[in-house]
Amino acid sequence: MGPDNLTKNQDFILIGLSSDPKTKIALFVLFSLVYTTSITGNMILIITTQLVKELHTPMYRFICNLSLLDITFTSVTVPKMLIGLLLDHNYISYVGCFAQLYFFHFLGSSECFLLSIMGYDRYVAICHPLHYSQIIDKKTCIQLASGCWITGFLYSLVHTILTSTLSFCASKEVNHFLCDMPPLLKLSCSDKFFIEIMTYVVGSVVALPAFLLTLTSYIFIISSIFKISSSAGRHKAFSTCASHLTVVILFYGSVLIMHMRPSSQNLRAQDKPLSVLYTAIIPMLNPLIYSLRNKDVKKVLLKLTTGKRLSK
Repeated sequence: MGPDNLTKNQDFILIGLSSDPKTKIALFVLFSLVYTTSITGNMILIITTQLVKELHTPMYRFICNLSLLDITFTSVTVPKMLIGLLLDHNYISYVGCFAQLYFFHFLGSSECFLLSIMGYDRYVAICHPLHYSQIIDKKTCIQLASGCWITGFLYSLVHTILTSTLSFCASKEVNHFLCDMPPLLKLSCSDKFFIEIMTYVVGSVVALPAFLLTLTSYIFIISSIFKISSSAGRHKAFSTCASHLTVVILFYGSVLIMHMRPSSQNLRAQDKPLSVLYTAIIPMLNPLIYSLRNKDVKKVLLKLTTGKRLSK
């Protein structure tokens, strides 16, 4: 049996967040609450947007897709992390490791693309309000949302195929709570130069345009808001994109800090907390941001909880 066969039959060990038993128990309780809150909040948002006709608009269809992505994205990593906090050794098979790697990048990149589309949606709503219903109709909304999922699927496929060509002949201990490219590259004894270059090329070709679309949309949005003469009008225009802007800053802020460095560099102490931020904390915060900062959602939830009839 050759080295490659040995590699593909071995289990990896996820080191996790801490080795201290008391700290692991505290983290288990904390992230159990975070995960439960995330799933519950996003499910409520999905059910609300599906059941209430008042929310059957393109913006809320995108929000529904975002909640679905958040549920699946956090479920790829957090349950395995919780298991690791309970056990001394958190084993994950070779196939399981690469499955987690694939879905982690698939769902994370799909959310990145969706946030860009949602930024474009807010740009059309604020800068071209009279033509909004013609530009972002139901068919276009479905096509744009589907495109995000498909692009994320293909984007992640390239990353996973590249990483699967590595040979792991050193330690089996992955210095992380999930299987991601940087810690796997660190374990590999293969020549990683080509994979690192291709990773940056693919990331630049696919992910960079998504970020630039978001940035450009908000440049036009802010410019249009400043041109509104009345303060009430500016406030109303800004309130329509405040929730999305908050989510974008949280998501891109943590991801950019995490990945704006060579992938072969040793994992720094702050990498794990940053990964926790965008894999567990942000998916929990998103439904809270959209429900607390969005007056339409607040109005609908208030009516649902108080038993009042919704307006036709």
